[in-house]
Amino acid sequence: MDGAGNGNGNGNGDHVLMVETLGQQTGGENPPQIGGGGGGGPHAPNFDANDAGTLLVVATLITALSYQLGTNIPGGYWQDDGAGHAAGDPIMRDKHRRRYWLFMAASWAGFGSSMLLTVGLLTGVPARSRFVRAAFLVAYSSLVLTFVTSQPRTSLAMDIAIWLGVMAALAVVTTYLRLDRLPRWAQAAFRQLLGR
Repeated sequence: MDGAGNGNGNGNGDHVLMVETLGQQTGGENPPQIGGGGGGGPHAPNFDANDAGTLLVVATLITALSYQLGTNIPGGYWQDDGAGHAAGDPIMRDKHRRRYWLFMAASWAGFGSSMLLTVGLLTGVPARSRFVRAAFLVAYSSLVLTFVTSQPRTSLAMDIAIWLGVMAALAVVTTYLRLDRLPRWAQAAFRQLLGR
């Protein structure tokens, strides 16, 4: 029993000693709060606290969607051998060749850039770095491009114009818009929306 609470690892009070030690190290009577806390002051919620985690989830979802789009091409696959095609070939490739190649290029760009984003975030690249912003911009806008090119009744010029517009809007938003620069009412609305 002489090891109780002295850090020998016997489980008799080690946790209490560790909390008391943490409280003494921070210079206060209370142990530090972990998890952001609520209310005001130094423990107020910080919108930047989960940037990397949120981006990691988004990158993973974009990777999964890009993979799914690349393997399940809109229009399906030929079921039999026929005039100029073989069973298993994509129908879109034979009927809308340029649209098919644009779709596939966007799918691969989205897949590759979301993988780069995932690896970058997992290896500690800061969430606000240019690398992360560029990878997110390409991944997200490529997902938009795969969607608009999958619609057979639109022109390719319109699809590319929509993609360029989305890419430009994302570039402006990810570069210049920050929550702490918004008016107080907008910050309050975002906090209410996020439940913080």
